[in-house]
Order: sequence, then structure tokens, then C-alpha cells
Amino acid sequence: MSLSYAGPEAWGERLRGFALVEPAPERHWYAVCTFPQHEKSAAKQLALREVESFLPTFETVHVWKNRQRMKLMLPLFPSYLFAHIAPRERGKVLESPGVIQIVGNGRGPVALPDAEIEFLRTRLDRQRVEPYNELVAGERVRIRSGLMQGVEGTLVRRSSGLRFVLTVQLINQHAAMQVDGEDLEPIRS
Repeated sequence: MSLSYAGPEAWGERLRGFALVEPAPERHWYAVCTFPQHEKSAAKQLALREVESFLPTFETVHVWKNRQRMKLMLPLFPSYLFAHIAPRERGKVLESPGVIQIVGNGRGPVALPDAEIEFLRTRLDRQRVEPYNELVAGERVRIRSGLMQGVEGTLVRRSSGLRFVLTVQLINQHAAMQVDGEDLEPIRS
């Protein structure tokens, strides 16, 4: 049995026609802080830069001084939206008009758990979600079944039923939604 050595020239011939493909960068969701009342325009600017973003909104009725009622779509988390980016795409976000910063700590931006964003995206399509600014001491609970299994939040009782409060820890913002009691389980310390 004889072994032969093929030099770099031979390998070049064999590899011609093959393109080296870099693996796609892993994308994560990040909270993006915007100027007040610029959330929608910042989301449009990100779309122009081909950056996937998510601006959770809720519908409310505003009564003007002349007693005229108007339905408005407002941001669920004022001055925040979410961007789904790879670390090297931070520049696209930070250069967008209306954007102040990507939320993080002293070492850089901090990614949000995908489950929290997916929970908001699916719930906004199926039921009414509203801002919740009155965080009260309540039982910590976890969703035990369904698409959002494992998402943790706080249980709040209202006269009309149970409310699940999802807290996006990084930006200290909250959203409340109606849930069935059988979909929740208490979190044991």
C-alpha cells in the first residue's frame, strides 16, 4: 500500500466550486430604549434597516375634552421595544433615529429570555393585554402547560378573575393578562 501526498494545489482543484459558509449568527431578543413617544417611529426605522423588532401595543379608549371618544393603540411598555439581533448587528439598532440605547449592564447589552417575548407575541394575538403598573405582593406562579410552559410571573386576583403579571426584569416593566387557574402552578422556594 502506498500513500501519496497531494499538495495545496491539488486541494485547491478539489475544493473549487465549494463556498465556505459561515454559520448564521445566533440572534437574541434585546430591550431597546427609545425617546418618549418614539416607539413606533423607531420600530419603522429598524424595519428599514432590516432588523426584526417587536413593539407590543394595547388598545385603549381616550376621551378628549370635547367628550369625543377615540380608540388608540399605545405601547405596552412606554419608551421600549424589542429587537431580535445578533451581537454584530448592534450598530444598526444604535444608529436608528429614536433609539437611545440597548438595555444592559456595565458589560454590555443583556439578552432577554426568548420565552418572555414569545409569550407576549402569542398573547397579544389572542387576548387583551394591558399595562400593569401596580405591582403588588402576590404569589409567584409558573405557567405549567401550553406554548408558554415555564414562563414565570406574579398572580394577582381581581374581581373579574385571575390575572397573570409578566415582569420583564431587565426593564422593570409589567404586563397583565387574564389566565385560567388550571394553567398555573405555584413556584416553591
